[in-house]
Amino acid sequence: MEENSQEEIISIVNSIFEVSNFTKTEFSLEFKIDDIEFKSKFENLARRMENMSFVCRLEKIDGDKQVTIQKFTPKKQRKWMSTSWTPRILFAIVISFVMIDGYYRTSGTNSIVEIGDPLEMAGIYTLSLLGILGIHELGHILAAKAHGLKTTWPYFIPGLPIIGIPTFGAFIQSKGLTINREILFDVAIAGPIAGLVIAIIVSIYGAYTAPILDPIVAEGLFAEKKLVAWDMGESLLMSASLAMFGKGGTGHEVIMTPVLFAAWIGFLITFLNLLPAWQLDGGHMARTLLGPKIHRYATFGSIGVLILLDYFIMAILILVMSYRNPSATPLDDISPLSRNRKFAYIGIIVLALLCAPLPSNFLPGILP
Repeated sequence: MEENSQEEIISIVNSIFEVSNFTKTEFSLEFKIDDIEFKSKFENLARRMENMSFVCRLEKIDGDKQVTIQKFTPKKQRKWMSTSWTPRILFAIVISFVMIDGYYRTSGTNSIVEIGDPLEMAGIYTLSLLGILGIHELGHILAAKAHGLKTTWPYFIPGLPIIGIPTFGAFIQSKGLTINREILFDVAIAGPIAGLVIAIIVSIYGAYTAPILDPIVAEGLFAEKKLVAWDMGESLLMSASLAMFGKGGTGHEVIMTPVLFAAWIGFLITFLNLLPAWQLDGGHMARTLLGPKIHRYATFGSIGVLILLDYFIMAILILVMSYRNPSATPLDDISPLSRNRKFAYIGIIVLALLCAPLPSNFLPGILP
């Protein structure tokens, strides 16, 4: 660390905090502070240090609050992620995959009951599904912007059209450092809430337009294997949407239209994101509230829930990734969450339960 930089940093820290002790090491400057109100002061310092290409951390060491400042060396991004064309290309691929998937699903449904032109229905399906995912990511971006964090454009992940789901969601990356727990919490919660609002709207529209088969006709189609019972689980929110139009409960054989399938994917992705695991949105929220140790246990608990719901691949993925990079750590990891955010997390747990794909033997299923 250059001498001029050291003097400037020492001057800045002393102008913000009440410093009771100062230590200089080979690679860092350490300040013991006595301030009772320190959260907003540290946020101010962290932003100034980041602009100077330094990173500072606030920790509790032997009961004392200590600010440690070091030279910041940003991680090198992979070349394919550093170009502005990558998210655009991925988005174009995902649009094509979703359109193909929607066309195929509409054609298959039309062989049983006419629901519309395959190309037109594929467009509605694409708008519905990417609307859910896009608004989810927009929620993250707006929350990050409100806290002065810059982010990348969303990276949409292509899936497996026709044989699976056409997209595995999307993600953004922060271009800055997360300063405290409240910022991490706010950015994490904004995405699922925003996306869920759209998923509910799509679910209600899908339930309204989904055709119902006569039980006798459905029985014949089952026998001919033209219909297969839906066994991927159904969320309480989707069940409520069907019930709004008298299509819920036993004795109602509801066709899983492309729009209803888009809502199902939306609820599934929201549920997965709200799990208190790894670096999922729910994992970030759990980490800010519970701390790193309990967050680790919550990750294992989430893996257990996924196994019980027969989502083995997702469970294995979270298990592997959680060992590589268990959780995000804010620069200020000692400032607690506000009471309102703690109450909000209780709401998040409720929403996760409402979005969970409950087994078909728990709730009457719908037909693909």
